[in-house]
Amino acid sequence: MLSLSNTIHGVIQYTWPMILISVVIIVSFRVAYLIKMKEDFVLYKELIALSFIIYILCLFQVVTFQDNVNWSTNNFIPFKEIFRYNMGSRLFFKNVIGNMLMFMPYGLFISFYLKNNKPTLTIILTLIASFSIEVVQMVIGRVFDIDDIMLNLLGGYLGFLAYYLLCKLWEKIPEVLKSELVLNIVSIFILMCVIVLL
Repeated sequence: MLSLSNTIHGVIQYTWPMILISVVIIVSFRVAYLIKMKEDFVLYKELIALSFIIYILCLFQVVTFQDNVNWSTNNFIPFKEIFRYNMGSRLFFKNVIGNMLMFMPYGLFISFYLKNNKPTLTIILTLIASFSIEVVQMVIGRVFDIDDIMLNLLGGYLGFLAYYLLCKLWEKIPEVLKSELVLNIVSIFILMCVIVLL
């Protein structure tokens, strides 16, 4: 797990300038839009949307980052790369667990925005995103790996399951706790926790 934590901190280290500039531009545009269109500002909804945008930017940065690693050849044989790593090794966590975790937020966010109650659409959209990433990686000098697509699909599905479980939990929460004020307070608390953890 230490390897995964180091990977997350590494991603933040080289993505923060892009994230900061993008957030300033997006937030200023969104505030101007809300004022001009005289629409209500709902903090928790804005934070969810901003989180999705930041996630997509980080995903783009991670999958297109060029480093000095000597990449192996393209892999079109399922499970070939997955079984290459020793279970529990640093490379196993980085390449196998990392590829799943990288797409869990994608499955969660798209299920939330599409109000999905079945995984089919989430899996299709995850497949489209993952396949395009692998093709682009092959074109820019990295490699195409069918195992990455399978792991990304599993991550997207796990994201859908997380959304589904959260929906079931949501149904059991008393109505008073579903108010905009409470949701705004909870979103601020979560934001502060994320900032402290990073």
